[in-house]
Amino acid sequence: MKNDCIIRLETSKDHTEVEHLVRESFWNVYRPGCLEHYVLYCLRDDPAFVPELDFVMEKDGVIIGQNIFMRAAIAADDGRSIPILTMGPICIANELKRQGYGKILLDYSLEQATQLGCGALCFEGNIGFYGHSGFTYARSFGIRYHDLPEGADDSFFLCRELIGGYLHGITGVYRTPAGYYVDAGDVDRFDRNFPPREKQRLPGQIF
Repeated sequence: MKNDCIIRLETSKDHTEVEHLVRESFWNVYRPGCLEHYVLYCLRDDPAFVPELDFVMEKDGVIIGQNIFMRAAIAADDGRSIPILTMGPICIANELKRQGYGKILLDYSLEQATQLGCGALCFEGNIGFYGHSGFTYARSFGIRYHDLPEGADDSFFLCRELIGGYLHGITGVYRTPAGYYVDAGDVDRFDRNFPPREKQRLPGQIF
């Protein structure tokens, strides 16, 4: 367990620094350039945003990580709407990745979400990392990802119960909150507020 960092709530004074961090962390990872810094900018004003779970991680007075949560729901097959959370963007500064900081931030965030009474969380991520913090494939809970054709690869779609048994007997569909979908033109306009960077098409990108 590292003791050279602190985790606290984000403040309005942190916004620009955090957006720069997110941009650097995601640039050219999933697509040429990135949109996560703009998504974060928009989500802070979204009704589904959870300000009590808006975290930054600091090391030596510098923000090196962040995570946010959004309210979401499972449209259960029996007609109920089951409240859950989703998460992200979450990131750690590039130079400190794969050193354990990400798991510390993630586990702390999940503990705080549990204390707020959140029953479960669905999320799009890599089981290789998130599995170490209790996530498993959402299909094991009977939860399906919206608009995904039957038989398509759903290994990116993860879930974790924060309250044991919260999803017992529930099957249904998860839909990503609308706030995560942004216009490419709006992203480009927002990105002009940041230092120029080259967008590159790289192996492994998924968009």
